[in-house]
Amino acid sequence: MRMVDIISKKRDGHELTTEEINFFIKEYTVGNIPDYQVSALLMAIYFEDMTDQERAAMTMAMVNSGETIDLSAIHGIKVDKHSTGGVGDTTTLVLAPLVAALDVPVAKMSGRGLGHTGGTIDKLEAVKGFHVELTKDDFVELVNRDKVAVIGQSGNLTPADKKLYALRDVTGTVDSIPLIASSIMSKKIAAGADAICLDVKTGAGAFMKTDEEAENLAKAMVRIGHNVGRKTMAVISDMSQPLGYAIGNALEVKEAIDTLKGEGPEDLTELVLVLGSQMVVLANQAENLEEAREKLIAVMKNGKALQKFKQFLENQGGDGSIVDAPEKLPQAKYQIEVPAKDEGFVSEIVADEIGIAAMILGAGRATKEDEIDLAVGLMLRKKVGDAVKIGEPLVTIFSNREDVEAVKTKIYENIRISDEAKTPTLVHKIITE
Repeated sequence: MRMVDIISKKRDGHELTTEEINFFIKEYTVGNIPDYQVSALLMAIYFEDMTDQERAAMTMAMVNSGETIDLSAIHGIKVDKHSTGGVGDTTTLVLAPLVAALDVPVAKMSGRGLGHTGGTIDKLEAVKGFHVELTKDDFVELVNRDKVAVIGQSGNLTPADKKLYALRDVTGTVDSIPLIASSIMSKKIAAGADAICLDVKTGAGAFMKTDEEAENLAKAMVRIGHNVGRKTMAVISDMSQPLGYAIGNALEVKEAIDTLKGEGPEDLTELVLVLGSQMVVLANQAENLEEAREKLIAVMKNGKALQKFKQFLENQGGDGSIVDAPEKLPQAKYQIEVPAKDEGFVSEIVADEIGIAAMILGAGRATKEDEIDLAVGLMLRKKVGDAVKIGEPLVTIFSNREDVEAVKTKIYENIRISDEAKTPTLVHKIITE
């Protein structure tokens, strides 16, 4: 089998066989095929697309390129949730203990963040003592006993995907539905999930800026899941403005605690209930979405969800007392209000630019080497559609330095006020087929 024949075949719009895809992934991973040939194939895929069969084969070839996590020792249906990312996206911190409180096993593998704020692990490490360095046996035991545990990503999961992504990044082929979908799904499947709930973001703060792009990606991933034997569904949700009010690691942990009490922001609470209901049904712990939602609301109200979060933190060395005393989380030296200069209604909060404002404070990483300041970030005081008067706070800046003029400028440039009230739709669509 020759790589040049595979390139020519895809260039001419023909379907690659599973054997051809396996050959290219395996040989490229071990270094037998040069970057320039794989770059040519990626560009051919970018222009000619892939069939459902090719996408499924590509996904499984990447899964099989490295280690896979065997979670068969964990009882029940393991449901994983994946978000395509956004600003203030605290859903995992809330969802993990919330669905675990209904006996849905959450065996979560998470990463660190590169961008606006930290990833799930960075956020959890705002809790003193919390760690994700668990042996596989301890991880399995915790999930079987208490239904929830989070570990860091294994170094050798889907090595083919790591190589391909680095190449896509420098060859203008990142923005390709089959390549994005197979990349995401390969990691979820390699991590041992039985069922997968996808949160595909759309809007200014999302990778997919339009509803059409988000729907195409969601459908592609759901079809891959079904074609490789995993129950999969996707929720397309809004990221035109940040989710919730908090942007920053310790601030988001506090917001997660509030949400588990049933006192969180309306949009974050609603999205968590939508995603959580799907996870509970996928795990066969409810017959339908209405029943699942009622059960989730019940464990918020009776305190079981919050207790599960405390247990989860303590199981992994964290200080569980922060659940009752969030002031023990890292605190910024300065809280600086950003007052409105105009009167009317908030008409736009450009999510990715507000995320960059938080990163300037130190809440996120611009490079892998950057240190995150877990205490800093932004707290929105108004959301899109809210009325605002001159002088009312739009945002509170939590900073460890007094000079935040660059952050203020960024905020003023990206929060717009108009005469018209308009609230964005949170859940755009649910894809199950």
